[in-house]
Amino acid sequence: MYKSVKIRDYNIFASDVQNINIDNNNKTIVNTINAHSYIVAKKDPIFKKALLYSDILLPDGEGIVYMVKKLKGDKIKKIAGADIHDYLLNISNEKSLRCYYLGASQETLNIIKKKQSKKYKNIHFGFYSPPFKPVFTKEDNIQMAKEINAFKPHVLFIGMTAPKQEKWVLENKDAIHANIICSIGAVFDFIAETKKRAPKWLIDLKLEWLYRSFTAWRLTKRYLYSTPLFLIEIYKLKYFKKKSIH
Repeated sequence: MYKSVKIRDYNIFASDVQNINIDNNNKTIVNTINAHSYIVAKKDPIFKKALLYSDILLPDGEGIVYMVKKLKGDKIKKIAGADIHDYLLNISNEKSLRCYYLGASQETLNIIKKKQSKKYKNIHFGFYSPPFKPVFTKEDNIQMAKEINAFKPHVLFIGMTAPKQEKWVLENKDAIHANIICSIGAVFDFIAETKKRAPKWLIDLKLEWLYRSFTAWRLTKRYLYSTPLFLIEIYKLKYFKKKSIH
């Protein structure tokens, strides 16, 4: 059982990634939550359900870390999608396991295949590029599950961006056979280097969000929209908590 901190309905992972058991025969759903996804989930019940049904919900953002500290007094560590991805690959390489990438274009997957096969020589990799469309058909989902299950992965990485990827896992998890199903979004682009992650020194300074906001106007707009709402949410939760005590 992993240590977690409960914030509203969410059980936020509060352990170290090294405690995650990749050999567990039970299917483990790994998702991430940040300030933006927290706000989006308030208006998207299916997305919220997907996050709630996570076996492991990682604090992928300094906002969530701050929320936990302010509301619970607990210090937890930010764990980004890239962090869990690297950990699972290192373990898979040590144990010669099978890892599968679902998402992105075939061109991007080809780059990932070349890079990862060279770096992780003991892992057997599989890849599938789903149709590029806002909503998958039933036939699309059946085909994706068929491709995944034929490969029999220990770890399945899904990169379709949030909240699409989390909703897809929620809808199709019962049809998928994998030890760990992990939604990691932009990490596919980081591997292929079509997008760059912040330098380590900025990550250590807890400023990865600032770097990302300068790399894409889409992310800048996202931060401008969600950050004030998220801070208001923390204030309301803390204020009403104190009020209810008195």
